[in-house]
Amino acid sequence: MTSMQPAPNEAEVSPANAMVDALVQLSFRVHEVLGKIGAEQDLSVAQIRMLGVLRDREPSMLALAGHLGLDKSSTTGLVSRAEKRGLVQRARDPHDGRSFTVSLTSRGRALVNACARGVEREIDGLVAPLSDHARRQLVSHVSEILAPRRDG
Repeated sequence: MTSMQPAPNEAEVSPANAMVDALVQLSFRVHEVLGKIGAEQDLSVAQIRMLGVLRDREPSMLALAGHLGLDKSSTTGLVSRAEKRGLVQRARDPHDGRSFTVSLTSRGRALVNACARGVEREIDGLVAPLSDHARRQLVSHVSEILAPRRDG
């Protein structure tokens, strides 16, 4: 049987734990924003992510699955639902006749743009307390964190 430990106060939280907690909490807030904007447009967070990937590329189904971190069958279902709504279209890959590429339709592009404006509005609200300098630093630090690693 384990006893319940009281939650540590802020003075007891290590800097590493504070950083992890801050980044996780930020990811929750961003996910919340995506959910809110998605609900306004009758889209799931996964659908918003897919449409966001398709903003500037026309990937194969396999590449789209990789971008989304989903398996092929989940990606196929996601694309099929968006296709039924007239948001995306599939076309034979000119380099591989067995494969399909996915692209936005004009209706899908209009929806992506509306979602992007909503996400931008909400994120601007989240970072409103930061100075312009702090925002630039945030962008720089996040870019560094997300940059591809060149190990070895």
